[in-house]
Amino acid sequence: MKNKFYTYIENLQDTITSTLEKVDGKAIFEEDLWKRKEGGGGRTRVIENGAIFEKGGVNISAVHGELPEALRKQFKVKEGNFFACGLSLVLHPTNPFVPTVHANWRYFEMYDADGNIVTQWFGGGQDLTPYYLFDEDATHFHSVCKSACDKHNPAFYPKFKKTCDEYFWNSHRDEARGIGGLFFDYLKENDEFSIQDRYNFVTEVGNSFLESYVPIVEKRKKLEFSKEQKDWQEVRRGRYVEFNLVHDRGTLFGLKTNGRIESILMSLPPIVQWKYNHQPKENSEEARLLKVLKEPKNWV
Repeated sequence: MKNKFYTYIENLQDTITSTLEKVDGKAIFEEDLWKRKEGGGGRTRVIENGAIFEKGGVNISAVHGELPEALRKQFKVKEGNFFACGLSLVLHPTNPFVPTVHANWRYFEMYDADGNIVTQWFGGGQDLTPYYLFDEDATHFHSVCKSACDKHNPAFYPKFKKTCDEYFWNSHRDEARGIGGLFFDYLKENDEFSIQDRYNFVTEVGNSFLESYVPIVEKRKKLEFSKEQKDWQEVRRGRYVEFNLVHDRGTLFGLKTNGRIESILMSLPPIVQWKYNHQPKENSEEARLLKVLKEPKNWV
């Protein structure tokens, strides 16, 4: 399964980066191959200063070896070997009317002293962070997510949508990071689903990503924007940074397991503002966004 899924994310990375280069029309992804001294490595691809994308990355990695101390504590084991692989992407557009997007699909195995798999699971999801809220964009993104889920189980979308709303929550601000999407973790084999069923579902979601995001980019990329609207985007990007550094499990996992810092912090936007006690004007589009972020909506 680990070889099968790694081959899948290798191909998915190629598909996503080549498509995004066409969408951008100016910049191309720079590739950086790296190795982890404890075992494994990855293929980082970053795009910067494009016609559409101010900064973005589409990374894959596969790491293995002794379980780091942080994970031994988490799994309540004294020792063990692990394998983890995944694709992680974040795209920060220049235009504040084009939303930021994040996605991640991953697979994990842990072994006993004889090398037998003692546990294995999939995780991942995708979520949208707009700076100006177009209801039809939110509906489109969630509709694609729901369609991918419904092909496998009608209970998946409402469950994983709720998990996403709860996970991407800046508790210190009492607001959502964005308008959500899907988030799932620890999808293991059970009486209802085989590990192959889990693979089929996660790859279905991964394959749906471009359909969920690219049409929104194409629709909004030529809208003109003001300096004030760009400032608002950069203030909201600050909230994005806060979530990633304070709450995000993937970022914290990478930092605690001697992960590659450049790849982990690839998710951070290039230009950000923190304005003291910044409040949007009453009844403005900016205020409308904040209202939705305080109370997550059902978009489909």
